[in-house]
Amino acid sequence: MISFLKRCVLWLLGLVILGPLLLTLLYRYVPVPVTPLMVIRLFEGESLAKDWQSSSRISHHLKMAVIASEDNKFCRHRGFDWDAFNDVFNEFRDEGRLRGGSTITMQTAKNLYLWPGRSVTRKLLEAIYTPMLELVLPKDRIMTLYLNIAEFGPGIYGAEAAARAYFNTSAANLGRHQAALLAAVLPNPRQYNAGRPSAYVQRRTTTIGYRINQLGPLFSCVRK
Repeated sequence: MISFLKRCVLWLLGLVILGPLLLTLLYRYVPVPVTPLMVIRLFEGESLAKDWQSSSRISHHLKMAVIASEDNKFCRHRGFDWDAFNDVFNEFRDEGRLRGGSTITMQTAKNLYLWPGRSVTRKLLEAIYTPMLELVLPKDRIMTLYLNIAEFGPGIYGAEAAARAYFNTSAANLGRHQAALLAAVLPNPRQYNAGRPSAYVQRRTTTIGYRINQLGPLFSCVRK
């Protein structure tokens, strides 16, 4: 009985740890074919539009906009932005509001290997996979993965599909304003539409533009 339990534990560790580690090593060099979220949405009856692009084929404007919008210290932290976590905690303590504090690396880990939701199990696995990505992958590769698998709308995944759907252009040719619009909808791409921006999305887009002007050296890890 004990040996059986040991085998079960080893299999579970292999599934939970070794599997994602091997995939992460693979994804350093090859495109991601599909993610759990894409499969879930397909079973829910949605379509699947995606077109993998290398880092050089994704506009630098979009990389900067995403950092300005989602994770200002992406180029400097090692997966977790403890200052941002502290701000979230203080805001919750003072105002009773709980907003997201996820870094781009955390979101990439979630999108690559996990499912939607806020369960303790999912958050624990996200906390395990985040440093794994930082250990195995350079920052530019993490950004490339993120911008190729992020959901930008129902059935729309990645920068290329989003650029085609909303602006009839390619990810490589996204302008600064278009990139800021895409970054603005990322927190809730199923509610907001980059092609038909609401007043809130327009305000957020303007804010992202201001932040891009201010962050300067914080874009050091995403090459043009």
